[in-house]
Amino acid sequence: MRLGSDRRRPVRTAWVAACAAAVLAGGLGPVVPAVADADVGTVAADAPPTTPPATYTNPVTAGVTDTFPDPAVIRGKDGAWYAYGTQNPVFNSQGEPGERILPILRSTDLVTWEYAGEVIQPDDVPATWRDNSRAWAPDIRYVEGEYLLTYGLSTGGLAVATAPTPTGPWTHRDELLVPSAPVDGCPTGNIDQALFTDDDGTLYLYWGSYDVLCVSELTSGAGELTGPVTQVAQGRRAEGAYVVRHEDLYYLMYSDAGCCEGAFSGYTVKVGRSDSPVGPFVDDDGTDLMAESSKGGYVLTSNGNGYAGPGHHALVTDLAGQDWMAYHAIPEADPDFPPVDTRNGVLNLSKRPLMIDRLDWIDGWPVVNAGAGPSSGPQRAPVTDGVVSSTFADGSLRDWRAGGDVVVGQEPDAGPYAALDGATLTSRDKASGDLRAQADVRVTDDDGAAGLTLGTGAGRVTAWVDRAAGELRLETGHGPKVQRAATALPEDFPYGDWNVVTLDREVRSGRYTATVSADNLKDPLGSVTLAARGPAGRIPVGITARGAADADNVNLVPAARPVTERVPDPRPGALLPEHSDEFDGDVVPGTGGDGTGAAGTGWTWVRGPASGVRLDGGALTWPTQNAELYQGTNTASVLTRDAPAGDYVVETKLDLDGVGVNRQAGLVLYADDDQFVKLVHSQLGLLRKPGSVSQTVEFTKEAARTTSNPPSAAYSAPMFGPAPGESTWLRLAVHRDAANGEYEVRMASSTDGETWRWGGVWTLPDDQPLRIGLVAMNTAGATATFDYVRTHTLP
Repeated sequence: MRLGSDRRRPVRTAWVAACAAAVLAGGLGPVVPAVADADVGTVAADAPPTTPPATYTNPVTAGVTDTFPDPAVIRGKDGAWYAYGTQNPVFNSQGEPGERILPILRSTDLVTWEYAGEVIQPDDVPATWRDNSRAWAPDIRYVEGEYLLTYGLSTGGLAVATAPTPTGPWTHRDELLVPSAPVDGCPTGNIDQALFTDDDGTLYLYWGSYDVLCVSELTSGAGELTGPVTQVAQGRRAEGAYVVRHEDLYYLMYSDAGCCEGAFSGYTVKVGRSDSPVGPFVDDDGTDLMAESSKGGYVLTSNGNGYAGPGHHALVTDLAGQDWMAYHAIPEADPDFPPVDTRNGVLNLSKRPLMIDRLDWIDGWPVVNAGAGPSSGPQRAPVTDGVVSSTFADGSLRDWRAGGDVVVGQEPDAGPYAALDGATLTSRDKASGDLRAQADVRVTDDDGAAGLTLGTGAGRVTAWVDRAAGELRLETGHGPKVQRAATALPEDFPYGDWNVVTLDREVRSGRYTATVSADNLKDPLGSVTLAARGPAGRIPVGITARGAADADNVNLVPAARPVTERVPDPRPGALLPEHSDEFDGDVVPGTGGDGTGAAGTGWTWVRGPASGVRLDGGALTWPTQNAELYQGTNTASVLTRDAPAGDYVVETKLDLDGVGVNRQAGLVLYADDDQFVKLVHSQLGLLRKPGSVSQTVEFTKEAARTTSNPPSAAYSAPMFGPAPGESTWLRLAVHRDAANGEYEVRMASSTDGETWRWGGVWTLPDDQPLRIGLVAMNTAGATATFDYVRTHTLP
């Protein structure tokens, strides 16, 4: 069984491939051609759409930009998708020095991107910036009829820019939305912000980094913070908060651990959920995200496919209703830029291209590719075209049947659109089965309404955005047979601005569901469901208006089929007694005979035996040492034994008593002092909370950074697992990838020995054998008790 993908070929590991049918949802189709180099410039907003590819391959920015960190994505009112990224050297490989400030990409299919300019020019930096500020981690929303971009400054603080179109021109606020210094109630780094609008119209701002995430309400148009500031999550390196609403619950997704250490980056996307946008949020083990511990809730982890540190994401929904995660990851084979001259001096930066993968909702939790993680090789592309996909770009209504007064209007943002006055539009093309219809609509009469329809005649189902009634309403039938279901819209609902309406039909259940939102970024302002017989057979999509209303980007596509089962996790096979120990003997491991395990224990010491280690009641008890295993400081004892030749899983049950900062104990796979992976229960302080002690499952590696000259030992930015318990079970699953000359090691932990949470993968070069090991180190004052070490085959 394999733990990760071959980075040189589009072959996934066995634990991923075991559910390939679920991941691809119907097969691959033809391979997508490589993306051609893009011109460096601005793309016209009215460029015609192209036929979307059947498949795509990550990274989707290959051949377009060298990097695109911290992506934010929105569908513009012109029907194209736009992505915004952190200030970075996006054209370094083309010989361009320096960086582009908040670069913009454009796509008509979410996978084929072209460069579309920048938010800020180097000679036009806003006055709110410090001289050495750089712009980080943008978030984009459609608010009050314009595009509202928030971003963080490397020197601290959150800034706001607005524009009438996705590519500008941008107007910058005269004051920071959040200052560089921490605000009252939120001891955090003021970066990595994102907006969220609740269904009552309340606008929220989430922000924070290293180590606390906070939320506050905002005044209209994101003018300023209002109301209390609430801390909603904390972790050793939590940042990149992004909130969505799914089936009446609020999901706070965030990036955990270390972001930007090249091939040594441990970034991981995690999630907690709540019944309130201000929490409390809990992970899938029920741990409050404010607990002083590490957290579970894995959404996206590294999987050994040649990309490290996947994270800092945004979500987007395709026309079929399938959610997708846009994120960055670091190519292990080419992870680093040469030194780059930036506004903040010469920096060593990691390459972080744009990736996109399917986001599934399984048992109430989001997870990328059903748990398979970042994709490699051809994947089924998002649905961005369908039976009906009309942007009215040719200025005509030739694909429509019009009833009443309908003309094609034109404006800079949306481009051509349909303007109706008490009229209807019905598509000539039809579809059957489970369907999703979608359109941008706005109601320009004070007592008017705009409706998105499925079908014709008495069976037609209409999703009305009704300005006079102040509601989103589903309706079908006539006279005494009419059926309705409605929900009130917020008092300040922006009827006169463009809003996205979706209408889903499920044939078997006879259920219709409508939503309305400003930008379809999973923060609906209204949602309503109606059980109705509805129209039968092949049906069209349509727009209807009471009074004056406008419509654009009208689509009808087969609805996405949700993936409902996760890919299987690694499962241990047969026990390997010669590589295991129940610690029920009479001889302390490694201390019998000549001190090398000659007494038959199978264990040997590196710098040992450790002081105070003993066998006690069928367990190995080991006081933590004042010692390190870190780059040039290698003073800790390591108890090791031979590992099997094939793939295997090694497991231990650990109790770590005594509470204090910088104490740890756990498993090691050890080649030498500069090449190992380590999975431990660790006690760490939170950076911005003096006196705190976070109980943490920590997964790290040390190995040679091959991109340095000469290669030098480097220690990873860690990955973190779920909260440990009074007893914590730790597992490492090892696959020897002979084709790529490496070991792929995946972490897992449990607090009951039955339910396991599997996390990310570290890789090590396969240039010397690994040994199974134990450590108890960093600071004295705690005692580690290992109940056993058991090694199993990995089928």
